[in-house]
Amino acid sequence: MLLSIVVPCYNEQEALPLFYKEITRVAGEMQASHGADFEFIFVDDGSKDDTLSIARSLHKEDGRVRYISFSRNFGKEAGILAGLRAAKGDYVALMDADLQDPPSLLPQMLDTLLNEDYDCAATRRTTRKGEPPIRSFFARMFYRIINKISDADIVDGARDYRLMRRRMVDAILDMPEYNRFSKGIFGWVGFKTKWLEYVNVERVAGETKWNFWKLFLYSLEGIIGFSTAPLALASLLGIFFCLLAFIGILFIIVRSFFWHDPTAGWQSLACIILLCSGVQLFCIGVLGQYLAKTYMEVKNRPVYIVRETEEDQAS
Repeated sequence: MLLSIVVPCYNEQEALPLFYKEITRVAGEMQASHGADFEFIFVDDGSKDDTLSIARSLHKEDGRVRYISFSRNFGKEAGILAGLRAAKGDYVALMDADLQDPPSLLPQMLDTLLNEDYDCAATRRTTRKGEPPIRSFFARMFYRIINKISDADIVDGARDYRLMRRRMVDAILDMPEYNRFSKGIFGWVGFKTKWLEYVNVERVAGETKWNFWKLFLYSLEGIIGFSTAPLALASLLGIFFCLLAFIGILFIIVRSFFWHDPTAGWQSLACIILLCSGVQLFCIGVLGQYLAKTYMEVKNRPVYIVRETEEDQAS
């Protein structure tokens, strides 16, 4: 039984040695208790610090360590895809290097897959302690919205940290789309998932790479990638304003016919024109986002480009 541990890394030189120490400790316990073998796949997402050098050193010290280094920063989604493609295990775990995903949960996750009828053991945070309140509010709103407008089942507080059977990993790899949103993909492919809850853990070292703006753009990626509701919203807005304009025209005609009241108020007219123009631009923007995603898909560019792997050291 081989377990692959996939760890996307970007500027994690402080956290990576600490993570390796903890994951090898847990792996040793699981090898004794479950007879499991391990491989550790670190995906260096074009880091600007010594993350790649540390991964090289760990590979020299421990043959179970593998690494993939990108030619530049392609984003966490590319790192996840590269790690899943490289994984050889019967079971594949996906986790972060900052120890916010506790490796100590792995034995429980493996027991779930071995002893119960589940294909995936995933984790979710029960609290958002340490996060700014405004960020927590928008995160909860995002989960509510995307679950209402899409077929993807995304649990509030869900982490990327999960252990999957090989058949689920293969199903994910059968979705080679360029614009990727892994949380949505995990939910869309289905399979029976058991959710394990834990209290939020602070980073062991380094700084988070996700600010509010990046998370906002990431949420838009998920909504556009798994729902056409924004297109329907744009159509409904168009219908609404057409009806509003028709009612306004009837009102002006009736008022002029019965009360001979000349139409006045160019200021209000200017505001209405600006409002309608703004709605039109909003709808065009929604269409543009879907068109842009389609444009990137039909280019058929690779999701990432590999610069180096551990096999290059051997040669």
